[in-house]
Amino acid sequence: MRKTPQSCAPDFTDLHPRRDFVRLLSTAGLLAAAPALSAAPEAKAKGRPAEDEEDVTPAEDLMREHGVLKRVLLVYDECRRRIAAKKELPPAAARDSATIIRTFIEAYHEKLEEEELFPRFRKAGRLVDLVDVLEAQHEAGRRVTERILALAGAGLKGEGDREKLSAALGQFVRMYAPHEAREDTVLFPAIHKVVSRKEYDVLGDRFEKKEHELFGEDGFERMVERIAGIEKSLGIYDLSQFTPRV
Repeated sequence: MRKTPQSCAPDFTDLHPRRDFVRLLSTAGLLAAAPALSAAPEAKAKGRPAEDEEDVTPAEDLMREHGVLKRVLLVYDECRRRIAAKKELPPAAARDSATIIRTFIEAYHEKLEEEELFPRFRKAGRLVDLVDVLEAQHEAGRRVTERILALAGAGLKGEGDREKLSAALGQFVRMYAPHEAREDTVLFPAIHKVVSRKEYDVLGDRFEKKEHELFGEDGFERMVERIAGIEKSLGIYDLSQFTPRV
């Protein structure tokens, strides 16, 4: 004769009022907590981030790094404004900003695009003309950065050096403002069209690993702090000063 399966629910019959009431509460609590307790190891085993961990997608990662680039462009604009107005310009402001461009944007961010994104778009036959222009602009930007570092590193001793620096800063800003805007609105949203969902997740892991290798666990945050320090040295950190009085 086949036996009926035993129920997992607690037996509510023949209870001693106080002792068994406490026992029932404990049993019910464990049963209620069981799904959550079993889900945590499963999430860890499958590689899903815990609730308190930051989950940054590849596109979001690239776009927030563009935020660092944009803040450097604003510093460059302020440097050019001071040169045009014949005001004091600490050479370190331009030099340190260009160093951030050289290390964080050109040697890391752009290399990721060139090694991980551009080949995939070319292989898929998507946005190839755009990718070609973007890569050519990366090369041009590195040459301009080299000039900025050389001029600012020499101390801007003469008016001619200040004018040359202003011209180089202007070239960089003019190219990279539309460059990053085109990537943010066209290239990055199309990443899903050239990679699978699984490959997209792998890209995110690669981006994070590379950032940590080059700049440490909090590399992005430290870059933000560095550019904030340069903004403070130029008096352009306070965001409210840019609000128009209308």
